[in-house]
Amino acid sequence: MTKQQLFEKIKKKQSFLCVGLDTDIKKIPEHLLESDDPIYEFNKAIIDATAPYCVAFKPNLAFYESEGVKGWLAFEKTIAYIRQRHPDQFIIADAKRGDIGNTSEMYARTFFDEMKVNAVTVAPYMGEDSVKPFLIYPERWVILLALTSNKGSLDFQMTEDRNGEPLYKKVLRVSQQWADSEQMMYVIGATRGRLFEEVRKMIPDHFLLVPGVGAQGGSLEEVCRYGMNENCGLLVNSSRAIIYADGSENFDYAAGVEAKKLQQEMKEMLEKYCFL
Repeated sequence: MTKQQLFEKIKKKQSFLCVGLDTDIKKIPEHLLESDDPIYEFNKAIIDATAPYCVAFKPNLAFYESEGVKGWLAFEKTIAYIRQRHPDQFIIADAKRGDIGNTSEMYARTFFDEMKVNAVTVAPYMGEDSVKPFLIYPERWVILLALTSNKGSLDFQMTEDRNGEPLYKKVLRVSQQWADSEQMMYVIGATRGRLFEEVRKMIPDHFLLVPGVGAQGGSLEEVCRYGMNENCGLLVNSSRAIIYADGSENFDYAAGVEAKKLQQEMKEMLEKYCFL
């Protein structure tokens, strides 16, 4: 999927919502535990309920790998289900990979050749040769971790070199030599507020994957005011606030309601800041 195709979907749905499928078997409704594959059954219901209001789904690999083979099979089936029932959705494997070149080649093969997702999150710490193997796939995306929303991000991302440049800015600056805005996005946490202004000065045209709205307290309005560009340029992720909105047998309906609320807010933001 190209950047323009993604933007067209955003315009069509009046939404830049990404639903995070952080499916914890300890949190899903009890009645699903009787099924052969509770994680997959939960995901199917969430996907069908929220697909009208979002443009992307983001399974977080940790929640599947923690269940061993069963979890990985649930992940595979989830991807296949989205592809079959909702083929217009942009699929992000939130895997946070990034290793020496030949290892990254295997990770890239896993997610792009085998799983056929649209994008994968990648950690930049090991540098260019750990990222490049993901960039040889046309119309597939690397989403590079740059400025995250967790407290521990202050340990490294905000530290400055002798010239006063924070590490996250160096990541943005150097990585632009590896790929352009047609193939690389960046993770920028919603809790970073006005730092979106600084980010946009450096990468005005790139899409940003923005976690932290909802359960983590990030402001959608602030993200849009400082982070939106003329092509929207945002995929705002919400996980827990949507998928765990209700723990009863009506969990999917409640998820749909929460997704629709966010979509309506996003429509207003698009009209206000993107002039759609």
